[in-house]
Amino acid sequence: MRDTISSIQKQFQSDLSQIKNSKDVELLKVKYLGKKGLIQHIMQQLKEVSKDLRPQIGKEINDLKEEILQLCQNGLESFLNVEQTKRLSEEKIDVTIPGRRRFIGRRHPLQLTLNKVIDLFCNMGFSVQYGPDIDSDYYNYEGLNFPPDHPARDTQDTFYITKDLLLRSHTSNTQLRVMQEKTPPIRIIAPGTVYRNETISSRSHVFFHQIEGLYIDRKVTFADLLATMDEFWKKLFGPSVQTRFRPSYFPFVEPGLEVDIACTSCKAQGCRLCKHTGWLEVAGAGMVHPQVLRNANIDPEEYSGYAWGMGIERVAMLLYGVKDIRLFTENNLRFLNQFA
Repeated sequence: MRDTISSIQKQFQSDLSQIKNSKDVELLKVKYLGKKGLIQHIMQQLKEVSKDLRPQIGKEINDLKEEILQLCQNGLESFLNVEQTKRLSEEKIDVTIPGRRRFIGRRHPLQLTLNKVIDLFCNMGFSVQYGPDIDSDYYNYEGLNFPPDHPARDTQDTFYITKDLLLRSHTSNTQLRVMQEKTPPIRIIAPGTVYRNETISSRSHVFFHQIEGLYIDRKVTFADLLATMDEFWKKLFGPSVQTRFRPSYFPFVEPGLEVDIACTSCKAQGCRLCKHTGWLEVAGAGMVHPQVLRNANIDPEEYSGYAWGMGIERVAMLLYGVKDIRLFTENNLRFLNQFA
């Protein structure tokens, strides 16, 4: 056994004298000290040594192990220092070369539009409320006075998860929740993503963004709604923009109306964007239906209110002159980099 220890020591010295770099040192360390190395091999043979000699032989093996470990460590540090010095001398840095340009991230045009709309309404006295993207049929339809046979409740228009659970088809689902939780006066806007089972085209998508508005208080009138809509669109597109209101039907308002603005592209002269009418539909609105107020435990004899909803993509298309709604979701950097 002592002859074996001596042989391994001489072999190690020979191998150590031939190493040329830090990688060779690592390989040498594995050869002698690894799990299948020579030191481990003779340690397994120690059980064959007589009991009276075993402690002494074990000590000699451990001494050899410590010697090899220390020499390997010294050799590794020496080669690493040499290699680092060589690398630093070869890697010259030209401080006159311009640095790599770091591109600053930009907000998405939809986020820019949403922020602008929210800021305008907040300055008009509205606070921001958020509702869930996944909601019950009650908050999305039934509580908002949609009849059971309304076309919007059909699976062709709504993404149902279960019979009573769905992806919201409008941000109006926030409306009833807020009215149930808060006591009038209520003056809120509710931005968010909505989902509809529609054919994707240049003017429609299966998911898009809306912002809902709601104002409930005593003696709120239809004239208040018209004034609010007129003021908002003038703040957004400038004081010269013309607004137009047309009667329309929505289950959760009575009476209901559509809001149009004079086409910003052709100045109301008629073009492809406005289908040669000179007007663009930008929002739906109306006075909150008395039944919706009752569903929220608000007395319609004491309180009244108005609500409206608008698509953020539609507003962004008008603000930035975008002709195809699909551009907002294609992640084309050439398109997105235009918006600072």
